Amino acid sequence: MRLPGGNATGFNLLSGELGAKRLALLHELVPHAKTIAVLINPAWPSSAPWQAGVEAAARALALPIQLVEANNERDIDGAFGTLAQSRADALLVGAGPFFDSRRDQLVALAAKTGIPAAYESRTAALAGGLMSYGASIAAGYYQLGVYAGRVLKGERPADMPVMQPTTFEMVINLKTAKALGLTVPPTLLARADEVIE
Repeated sequence: MRLPGGNATGFNLLSGELGAKRLALLHELVPHAKTIAVLINPAWPSSAPWQAGVEAAARALALPIQLVEANNERDIDGAFGTLAQSRADALLVGAGPFFDSRRDQLVALAAKTGIPAAYESRTAALAGGLMSYGASIAAGYYQLGVYAGRVLKGERPADMPVMQPTTFEMVINLKTAKALGLTVPPTLLARADEVIE
């Protein structure tokens, strides 16, 4: 992908495209879930395609989902109140920088309410979240460094395609699974890039 007439390039984390995969992994981890809540930030520019991908995956899995919106700290607290009332069985946390910045709040509320939750960033699983699946941020930064070197050597950014990730990470937090009373299927553990015990 090139930006028309622009002098820029970059790295696409495929956040929107990976929401469907994350939903399928969460469903595999919590197969008894009758309804999975999906937390979205309607103010995030990529929210609509991300949501569409998740909704399509839910239809393919014949899995009811409940959309809950949040775009500020107070909305997140309210969203977890809604989840408690609706008795959602699991939570798929949307992608984007806002939810990344509220990671600790999200992980703490998921633990407090006892809801299994899946996140985009591995840092959420490291902070106590149940699981994460997404593009490797470290690999992305490495590639951006390579691109910066190429620009410093004289290449025009407009001639360099936007990069796509090639490394994806799934992290499962067994401590959190145990606290939630979940047994992680061995097939899922075997595919995990990192297991926190």
